[in-house]
Amino acid sequence: MDSQTNLYTSQWQDGMRYGTGNMTADNILGIMKEWRYEMGAKECIAGGRAVLGIEFGSTRIKAVLVDESNQPIASGAHDWENRLENGIWTYSLDDIWTGLQDCYRKLTEDVQAQYGEKLTKIGAIGFSAMMHGYMAFNEKDELMVPFRTWRNTITEEASVKLTELFNYHIPQRWTIAHLYQAVLNGEEHVADLKFVITLAGYIQWKLTGEKIVGVGEASGMFPIDIETGQFNERMIDQFDGAVADKGFVWKLRDVLPAVYTAGQQAGALTEEGAKLLDPTGILQAGVPFCPPEGDAGTGMAATNSVAQRTGNVSAGTSVFGMIVLEKELSKVYDAIDLVTTPDGSLVAMVHCNNCTSDLNAWVNLFKEYSDLMGMKVDMNELYGNLYRKALEGDDDCGGLLAYNYFSGEHVTGFNEGRPLFVRRPDAKFSLANFMRVHLFTALGALKTGLDILLKEEGVQVDEILGHGGLFKTKGVGQSILAAAIDAPVSVMETAGEGGAWGIALLASYMINKGADESLAAFLDSKVFAGQKGEKMEPKAADVQGFNEFMKLYGAGLAIERAAVENI
Repeated sequence: MDSQTNLYTSQWQDGMRYGTGNMTADNILGIMKEWRYEMGAKECIAGGRAVLGIEFGSTRIKAVLVDESNQPIASGAHDWENRLENGIWTYSLDDIWTGLQDCYRKLTEDVQAQYGEKLTKIGAIGFSAMMHGYMAFNEKDELMVPFRTWRNTITEEASVKLTELFNYHIPQRWTIAHLYQAVLNGEEHVADLKFVITLAGYIQWKLTGEKIVGVGEASGMFPIDIETGQFNERMIDQFDGAVADKGFVWKLRDVLPAVYTAGQQAGALTEEGAKLLDPTGILQAGVPFCPPEGDAGTGMAATNSVAQRTGNVSAGTSVFGMIVLEKELSKVYDAIDLVTTPDGSLVAMVHCNNCTSDLNAWVNLFKEYSDLMGMKVDMNELYGNLYRKALEGDDDCGGLLAYNYFSGEHVTGFNEGRPLFVRRPDAKFSLANFMRVHLFTALGALKTGLDILLKEEGVQVDEILGHGGLFKTKGVGQSILAAAIDAPVSVMETAGEGGAWGIALLASYMINKGADESLAAFLDSKVFAGQKGEKMEPKAADVQGFNEFMKLYGAGLAIERAAVENI
């Protein structure tokens, strides 16, 4: 019997011996419930049935281990940062591998500390990373140019020309835009190209020997044919025709990775891969891998938003909204990116660079004022009080106007941004309206894009799930998002588990799904069953108020443009 079991047994015996002295019946039941959970997790780990998900975010690499009920039981993390080198935002290969090994090591330490077990065998593994970007390799499997991340905005010419060629919106951050821009630039490495891949696909290749990406990740490399779940062959032919005069020995299909769908096995951990992930040599090879996915796909899994007519909005420093479509859009929109769920359904995504940064700056100003007046306030309390105050404001924010553009905003046509607050002399300038307008404008660009889907395209959505910092204060960000999109919004606690949990769920689906069980059904029945999100219906007055605000928001963009040009 290990020390943890001894502790629980001792506490239980003390409770039985002394009755209601220090241990109540509820205490005893709580201890026994925790003991059963701990023992279940311990047995899961010891039996090699735990599932691991690891996601490479922009600033953190995170690992989550889940049990057979898909609940997190251990975690590890490593902080990292991209760097600007010769005008390119990048991470070095050393950054990638030292970061991964440190993250995994911290996970194993957490497992050892909690359960007294060494992580020698794992049931399945899933890897995820920030989508898009460009990693180009030659015949010798050498990286020919530094990894170009999604953050680079150096492919505008390629983006425009490919969008015209395909009649399909190709954002600057997509892999194909980076490749074509390298062609247009006459970069020497392109002639020696053997294959291109994303960060998630690169890691999976090095650990399994297989050049594979999940369909959701693939949809951020090159357009997907929804009927086949593969790269669009017509557009591949169009691309090859566009570069035919260059005389390359390669064809596009030959340099792209294979595309797999959620539920398929996408390789297994090799002996070399096991040593690369765990230099201590404790981890056993042979672990099955699910298809690697991008952070959009893992976010959809982690919020149970993979079925048609569902969607999610992630609102923090930036904000993006995704809706799973029932059919193709009628035309191309610069504001709308088309990607897929991990199981291949078409998704429309509106991605905006700015959300809460300016709002946070104003809250910090109130904090500074409080300090000046000798009032020490808790930041969580300050945020909560100010957010709730916004609910007392006028439906349309009383005629106040704000822009939260710390950086450019593609959806509204800005390459740079200037945070602004503007009001007419007769506007209703109050604290409630001031906070309300900054919450409204945090979703202003997003609403501009989502209105294309919901109003112009008539896209139907039954419910949107909100997650991220904007929704931390109960009922506030949620009600404002509901007003912005005129649709129900739910918030669930599990939405905060993140992408590492999302890719762990996809790995779990691969080994635990029933015969012909869809990903949506698996998530509903085996992950989110019994979890009740806080659902909020839009209020008619709030919807009307947000629409009135958006009229002023659209008219005032000229003020924002003048600020960019003159300040």
